[in-house]
Amino acid sequence: MEPIKVYVVEDQPKILKNLIKLLGGFGEIDIVGKALSGEESLEGIAAKQPDVVLLDLGLPQMSGIEVTREIKKKYPRLEVLIFTIFDEEEKVMEAIQAGASGYLLKGMEAEKIVEAIREVKDGGSVIQPSLARSLLRHFQVQPGPGKEEPFPHLTPREVEILQIIAKGLSNAEAALVLKISRATIRTHLEHIYAKMSVSNRVEAITEGIRQGLIDI
Repeated sequence: MEPIKVYVVEDQPKILKNLIKLLGGFGEIDIVGKALSGEESLEGIAAKQPDVVLLDLGLPQMSGIEVTREIKKKYPRLEVLIFTIFDEEEKVMEAIQAGASGYLLKGMEAEKIVEAIREVKDGGSVIQPSLARSLLRHFQVQPGPGKEEPFPHLTPREVEILQIIAKGLSNAEAALVLKISRATIRTHLEHIYAKMSVSNRVEAITEGIRQGLIDI
């Protein structure tokens, strides 16, 4: 397998250096570029064409949310993983609405970061359990009068997987819990997305909440 091309954006030089050093120890990760600001990152991303962008949410001028929005507008297939801290929940939600595939808490182990990179590269999303409940409440949508639509028929296994990912588990973790392969999890998620007419797990979870399949 070819290494996953990663571009790192972090405004603190020391943190940026340490992060690149940590990730550089994994053969499946290829750090193709780095930037200390959102403005610089957009130029570098255009030149380097990475698979995944690790993006600090708290950038000084152009925010991580704005950078995410620009990235997804120009490169819809480019995956964005947000780095955040505990007190930035509202900003995390805005970043996901802007198109980010998920978020990581600063200070996570390198192995977890690499797992998250692999997850989004495979088409998944990363929602950490520590913020998942607030995130789900934020995205909860009540149907308007006369707008309720019949819920597509999900199999019991698909409902089970939807409920598991709503708890913040990655594809790999869900596969371990259910004792099936990651490929099988991905296939089930593709079927769930198609039946629900959504494009990612955050939208699927939102719709699951709206239809009463997921309790928060």
